[in-house]
Amino acid sequence: MPKPLSLPFDPIARADELWQQRWGPVPSMGAITSIMRAHQILLAEVDAVVKPYGLTFARYEALVLLTFSKAGELPMSKIGERLMVHPTSVTNTVDRLVRSGLVDKRPNPNDGRGTLASITDKGREVVENATRDLMEMDFGLGVYDSEECGEIFALLRPLRVSARDFEDE
Repeated sequence: MPKPLSLPFDPIARADELWQQRWGPVPSMGAITSIMRAHQILLAEVDAVVKPYGLTFARYEALVLLTFSKAGELPMSKIGERLMVHPTSVTNTVDRLVRSGLVDKRPNPNDGRGTLASITDKGREVVENATRDLMEMDFGLGVYDSEECGEIFALLRPLRVSARDFEDE
């Protein structure tokens, strides 16, 4: 699909100007609109890189999480907790990975009702290749240098703390 032509103006800046005329200055409106647009851009670019591996970025994140675990497996509940997604989303994600042969599921011997998801050898190979490709394109953030990426991370941290994503030290 060809990229749409660029607009001759910044539509978010224009919306901000119109917003100010109608309701007064609200810098958070321009900021959130920019963040949401950046999310769309980055997700499209990253998904395009992992798609040849039969992945979405959400499935890629689950594979990476399993790769980071000591035994290559985690309870489904722990996956949801770490990825900060609803249990139904975890089930759908893991089930897709199972159908692709990248993950196996089995009853959790430490929890009679729980299920363990474990990465397969094929899953390890796919996550290594996809990671190499994502790193080559700087996860879509190649327009920023290392310092700027650190600044973005630091700028968004208070929002994540406020949302109670984690306990701030």
